[in-house]
Amino acid sequence: ILDEDHKRLIKIINRANALMEKDQIYLEGKLTLAGLANQLEVSSNHLSQAINEKLMVNFFDYVNQFRVEEVKKRMSDVNYKHLTLFGIALDCGFNSKSSFNNIFKKLTNYTPSEYKNLQNS
Repeated sequence: ILDEDHKRLIKIINRANALMEKDQIYLEGKLTLAGLANQLEVSSNHLSQAINEKLMVNFFDYVNQFRVEEVKKRMSDVNYKHLTLFGIALDCGFNSKSSFNNIFKKLTNYTPSEYKNLQNS
């Protein structure tokens, strides 16, 4: 039974990751656990359990990892040069400057501007 549960949770994570990577649904600022679970056709509880147990993070940290990676990509992309860092963050699903700055620093150990300056040096 444990093995079946493990397989089910891994399958949910794999499907969630595929949806994130292919459809970039993390760009939706209002993405919720229930919304993602609905798209995956699983219960919110199962999705939450899968993320917590298999990835060792909560739902928000899970989504924000994708968002931060996208911000990092766009920082060095000439097509986004006209946007401020916060403009890029908004495009990538962040809703507030303070949460963006805190989450970015938590995941990279740098503030967004420090990171950008490192990329440009």
